[in-house]
Amino acid sequence: MSEHSLKGGIMAGTVEDEQVRATGERWADAERRSDTQALDGLLDEDFRGVGPVGFVLTKQQWLGRYEGGLAVESFDWQDVNVRVFGDTAIAIGTQVQEASHQGRPSSGRFRSTQVLVRRDGGWRIVSMHLSPQQR
Repeated sequence: MSEHSLKGGIMAGTVEDEQVRATGERWADAERRSDTQALDGLLDEDFRGVGPVGFVLTKQQWLGRYEGGLAVESFDWQDVNVRVFGDTAIAIGTQVQEASHQGRPSSGRFRSTQVLVRRDGGWRIVSMHLSPQQR
């Protein structure tokens, strides 16, 4: 497991930690811009996402949220802690979003756990789990 130190309020660590953190930032940016092409490149083919009320989505279902009426106004991925175990990494952070789905509010603050694997020279998100978070 990699070691971490607090640097400017952000957990800093190894090169692998920073690569995983950068993948998470690219993911957040893609969600913010509703960029399904970028998300397609970041999510592994075997991706599974667990939503805040327990539903499970495949990669194609996750990408299809935008065509299905998801509209994102703002999206932030913050307070991220990364642990790397060889070719597997776990990133736990807070996802804050202002959004709606089919006209219904889906804004909130969620604790998010991402599992990533190193494949083909880069990190890909294979799983994500969201839980509502109190402030």
